[in-house]
Amino acid sequence: MLSIIIPTLNEEKYLPRVLESIKKQQFSDFEIIVADAGSADRTVEIAKSNGCKVVPGGLPGAGRNKGAKAAMGDLLLFLDADTISFPPNFFRFLLEEFTEKKLDAASCPICAQGNKLDELIYKGYDFWIRLTQKFSPYSTNVVMVKKEAFQKVGGFDETVKIAEDVDLIRRISKIGKTGFLRTSSVLISVRRFKKDGRFKTIFKCSLVGIYINLFGPVRSDIFKYRFNHYEEINDKSSRNEN
Repeated sequence: MLSIIIPTLNEEKYLPRVLESIKKQQFSDFEIIVADAGSADRTVEIAKSNGCKVVPGGLPGAGRNKGAKAAMGDLLLFLDADTISFPPNFFRFLLEEFTEKKLDAASCPICAQGNKLDELIYKGYDFWIRLTQKFSPYSTNVVMVKKEAFQKVGGFDETVKIAEDVDLIRRISKIGKTGFLRTSSVLISVRRFKKDGRFKTIFKCSLVGIYINLFGPVRSDIFKYRFNHYEEINDKSSRNEN
């Protein structure tokens, strides 16, 4: 079984899209686990109404770990809630290539729901991942991993503030085989570009990459990366907790 794990925080706008796309897959041996970090909107209601298993979440690393702990499958697929859509045969192709290459963990190409410039930026990022995969593994925000390998490295490091998926891939690469799948790509939102601006986002991500390569995982708030991206939603969530 494939266990699909989605960490959420106030994702009522995006979650229905990814769930609808999952339901259209030409593949049925899966479960969906939503690890929710205390949403103040209809996220949990939407997840439950779509047959998802809902567990308490946290910031991305913690939420993904809690989702993995509840997973029944021997393969884990981690997605972000703002994943827009997949091709109908995405899961089948992904599993076939993952199995054929005898991988323990892998990522796959992503494409942008934006204009030509956004598409070019994401194609450039995919090219960079392929180029550096053998000596400096990176990942997109779509990560598949064998549960056995995931457990062997202790799951996501919850002290990592940003790029915890890259950290996971790199740790698994030391005890197993990792790769970058090519059979199919995933359409994702460019909401971070729209909110913070393309070049500011690219600049920050580039700094994060340099920092990781020079100093290792980011365990401080130096880059001030927001989980669900929107300050106003975070503010609303904080007010509801008080």
